[in-house]
Amino acid sequence: MAELTTPFRIETARLILREWAPGDIDRFVDITNTPAVMRWLGGVMDTAEIDMLESRTMAFQVTFGHSFWLVERKADGGHLSGEMLGFCGLKKIDAPGAGFAGEFEIGWRLREEAWGKGYAKEAATASLGAGFDRFGAREIFAITVIENSASWGLMERLGMRRRAELDFVDPRYEPPLCDTIAYSITREAWQGRERT
Repeated sequence: MAELTTPFRIETARLILREWAPGDIDRFVDITNTPAVMRWLGGVMDTAEIDMLESRTMAFQVTFGHSFWLVERKADGGHLSGEMLGFCGLKKIDAPGAGFAGEFEIGWRLREEAWGKGYAKEAATASLGAGFDRFGAREIFAITVIENSASWGLMERLGMRRRAELDFVDPRYEPPLCDTIAYSITREAWQGRERT
């Protein structure tokens, strides 16, 4: 298990995943709070929603040692000057209506210019590995809406399986955004996938 005092950082071939620092929220909002990125995530956030995102993300980071980490492209200089692409990482399921609250959830949100380049899969693969190897997860879940085929398509490419029995209605949103579908992958399935 990770020590909560150790700053989190993962490097992949092209990316750095790292903890949030003061001021990161401003750049993150600049690049991701757009109609295209937020289409299936409740729409463009207002100031109160941005403040809530920052406080929740920081609380997960402090309490559990993990959150939806910032994703930067290494080719742009890495930790200090790398171009921010969005976030990807692990938090605890806390969506209203979810019958599996408290379990590990993987999630991602990347700027539109980063789509279609394999960054989300690269970051998510690293996040799943950290979840199982560093944070001791037995199973990791992901949620989205059925219309968000890009998101659940990535879940399937990661080896996650559809868990229709866990689908739920999120009362924070109106249809179709309230109708939430679930996927998951177990530690055993992930390790078996790595060997193939």
